[in-house]
Amino acid sequence: MAAHAPGAGSGSGCSGAGRDTPSAPGAAMADGPVADVLLRRLEAADGGLDSAELAAELGVEHQAVVGAVKSLQALGEIIEAELRSTKRWELTAEGEEIAREGSHEARVFRSVPPEGLAQSELMRLPSGKVGFSKAMSNKWIRVDKSAADGPRVFRVVDSMEDDVQRRLQLVRGGQAEKLAEKERSELRKRKLLTEVTLKTYWVSKGSAFSTSVSKQEAELSPEMISSGSWRDRPFKPYNFSARGVLPDSGHLHPLLKVRTQFRQIFLEMGFTEMPTDNFIESSFWNFDALFQPQQHPARDQHDTFFLQDPAEALQLPMDYVHRVKRTHSQGGYGSQGYKYTWKLDEARKNLLRTHTTAASARALYRLARKKPFTPIKYFSIDRVFRNETLDATHLAEFHQIEGVVADHGLTLGHLMGVLREFFTKLGITQLRFKPAYNPYTEPSMEVFSYHQGLKKWVEVGNSGLFRPEMLLPMGLPENVSVIAWGLSLERPTMIKYGINNIRELVGHKVNLQMVYDSPLCRLDAEPGPPQTQEAA
Repeated sequence: MAAHAPGAGSGSGCSGAGRDTPSAPGAAMADGPVADVLLRRLEAADGGLDSAELAAELGVEHQAVVGAVKSLQALGEIIEAELRSTKRWELTAEGEEIAREGSHEARVFRSVPPEGLAQSELMRLPSGKVGFSKAMSNKWIRVDKSAADGPRVFRVVDSMEDDVQRRLQLVRGGQAEKLAEKERSELRKRKLLTEVTLKTYWVSKGSAFSTSVSKQEAELSPEMISSGSWRDRPFKPYNFSARGVLPDSGHLHPLLKVRTQFRQIFLEMGFTEMPTDNFIESSFWNFDALFQPQQHPARDQHDTFFLQDPAEALQLPMDYVHRVKRTHSQGGYGSQGYKYTWKLDEARKNLLRTHTTAASARALYRLARKKPFTPIKYFSIDRVFRNETLDATHLAEFHQIEGVVADHGLTLGHLMGVLREFFTKLGITQLRFKPAYNPYTEPSMEVFSYHQGLKKWVEVGNSGLFRPEMLLPMGLPENVSVIAWGLSLERPTMIKYGINNIRELVGHKVNLQMVYDSPLCRLDAEPGPPQTQEAA
């Protein structure tokens, strides 16, 4: 049976930007010589001791004294320790060098002889690149670009005063308060100066103070029980508030967490999830059924992954295929079509689907075959594939979120209203709609939202009304309109979890610790009606 000290924890020494307090070798003796010396000094002291001053007197790391303080605190009311914080300015490694040898610009100035120095030679000096620009801005040197052997640097003044070195020497001498705030800020920008927070303890006598303390046992061993020695030994009090070891368990990837939230929003709005279980799709459903011509650039191998085996889809609804062919090549349903020779072989080509709109087309075709027509609301969230150039924001595969509503007499106003409700549930209330072009929607709109962090409008989705040339060949009634919109799953996930590179979210570079540590996803809505505005 193990016992845990209620005050157990790691001590804190000096902390600053990008700096952790290292563990000192003396910390291992925290309950030995350092603790003994601390108690003896405290007995003779009037009031108390400062841990940093004691560490300096003993010639040990401050962390060793902090460890002794923590160890004594765990024994009860022997001492009292008050944590205090003070701020001070310290030189960085580069600042220490400049305080000794002078600033980069001063060294550049001293390197220029009266007859001048070739700029190319000056730039090869250790301080050349940084010092040259600073010396130029201080008007200590000038460049003669008309020199016969190339640009040459000359002195403008006979002497100069190195204020940077002087100020750093003041800081090193403990007189940082003599510098103006602007001067300190300039040195910080140059990474020559840093503000450090020093955390120390003010240690005083406790109610049970004693210079002779016995070490409390932390574990009850079988030997103690058999010999009965446990009766005469002091034990640390058992800490019932200590956390136990977390059991091993699986963790959801951030994409799955955000996907769950999106799915819940669709379900709350009365949508039904479409089947999207076919990553491999025919060109017919992916392009032709959407009234996208066979010569469209998106159908090129530079943008789409085509399959070699099986290369072609064998089963297509041929009556529907003939209606699509006629609409493309001859027109119909109030459209003149594209006036080209439509090829079945091109429509049979298999590919990795480039959008989940192919699944929407299949769902609408199934809906058209059911009589009488029944209004529906569909959604899907699944993976799509495109032959993209990989970078920090693009992968060859990603997830697409899509919503589809089919009903009698739907208009652009209905689309805006549904988008307003959808994005409000995401916590996005400031929306703008901008006219856009899509082959299978008309009218089409891009959806923009104002990003408070970036202080600008960013695109959050695309939307539109499916064209009659797409819907009527399916067999849907003429007065039925279908509104649709889509967005990616990765972009809101990256924003939600502060991820800047998509390859850190998906792929072999994913840090599993990130998956373990990622919090729950809550896309909380903001109160109040959204503000909708047309984009110019």
